[in-house]
Amino acid sequence: MPRPLPTETSLVGQLLVAMPGMSDPRFARTVIYMCAHSAEGAMGLVVNRAFEQISLAELLQQLEIDATAVDDKVAVNFGGPVETGRGFVLHSPDYMREGTLVVTEGVSLTATIDILKAIASGSGPRRHLLALGYAGWGPGQLDSEILANGWLHVDADEELVFGPALDQKWDRAMAKLGINPMLLSDAAGHA
Repeated sequence: MPRPLPTETSLVGQLLVAMPGMSDPRFARTVIYMCAHSAEGAMGLVVNRAFEQISLAELLQQLEIDATAVDDKVAVNFGGPVETGRGFVLHSPDYMREGTLVVTEGVSLTATIDILKAIASGSGPRRHLLALGYAGWGPGQLDSEILANGWLHVDADEELVFGPALDQKWDRAMAKLGINPMLLSDAAGHA
């Protein structure tokens, strides 16, 4: 039976930041909020890429939820390439219902239609990010990708997770790390 990783190596609540040389185009310049990370695998949601095919208002209309109070410019995020027909709402902890998972003290995750109804009616969480799909890794896969110089990680903050400026999040995450992306190499070195 696999043992869980020690808590000091868990990336839950952290942001993964793709290295400039990320070879997988689905993850180039992405920032991913980590919802789970253990010896059994990892799961996170991309927080800086819009799902271009649909807005939140359009999605709510398709689900027959009254969307008249929802700004039609609010994007639905591309959460990752796994199960892109499945929705997840990353949100502030002021909304808690059956089925809500507390990820950290400041961030929760809900994947029920009730949260969409609450958002549409104005009674949902103060901050939220709706994503279709998720990023997932099998046992040890993410750790191997980090060791191969594919990802950096940084503490999450509310603006990087929930803020609307999607196209600026990768640069802001790199700046938070104190890194100029132009100075990074995508090749791992050994002493």
